[in-house]
Amino acid sequence: MKQLAFFSFLTLIIISCSRNTNTEDNSADNASGDYIEYSNPPAEGFNQEGSDLLATLLADKVMLAMGGREAWDETRFISWTFFGRRNHVWDKHTGDVRIEDPSRELIILMNINTMEGKVQLGGEELTQPDSLSKYLDRGNRMWINDSYWLVMPYKLKDTGVTLYYLGEDTTQAGTKADVVKLTFENVGVTPENFYDVWIDFDTKLVTQWAYYRNTESSEPNFIDPWLDYKQYGKILLSGNRGGNRQLSNIQVREEVPEGTFTSFELTTQ
Repeated sequence: MKQLAFFSFLTLIIISCSRNTNTEDNSADNASGDYIEYSNPPAEGFNQEGSDLLATLLADKVMLAMGGREAWDETRFISWTFFGRRNHVWDKHTGDVRIEDPSRELIILMNINTMEGKVQLGGEELTQPDSLSKYLDRGNRMWINDSYWLVMPYKLKDTGVTLYYLGEDTTQAGTKADVVKLTFENVGVTPENFYDVWIDFDTKLVTQWAYYRNTESSEPNFIDPWLDYKQYGKILLSGNRGGNRQLSNIQVREEVPEGTFTSFELTTQ
């Protein structure tokens, strides 16, 4: 995997640092993505110092290929169904989420930033503090897991993340890619997990990932493709993880029905 890593590193550095010396205005360079690292600032707490430069540059290339940082920041409401089991509506700007699990007659309305909200189970609203806290915590875990399966490529420079460049490889589908490793520190509910992410040579889209349960794992727990990217609003999203692992009913909207995050009576649309 690493046999051509050095040459790939030099190539990307040249691409990232080159300038158009025939013009005083570098806006064309910026528009083409030559300096996208400056238009994709890391989240507070991203381990910039500990991350490999090439891996960080690749993360910026992914962001550009997915629609760009501005488009991602401006995207507000995202809804989807996770593996046919749970329905989500997420307000990116406020942190409000609506989670419905029809099989359990469970509806969770909460804010993932404040961890405040309300829960309905079996048609009845939970009022006991212990039960409410338990299901709000469960809702937060559901959202962290289910949203990562959908928007991980936008979170490569997230809080607590360190990126390592592993080299070049071929995906299970036979396409060439650069491979980046993501580790986590003091974030989420399972910081011991890590991922390998394959970034396509040509499209700069994530085309495959491998999940490892902890840092001592020598073999991944699973390897899944990222297929069938489509345009939603101003951004690209992929819902096909191969086999039965599908994220369906994906929508990006500028507004949602009134009461989406406050009323149990609504259904996810």
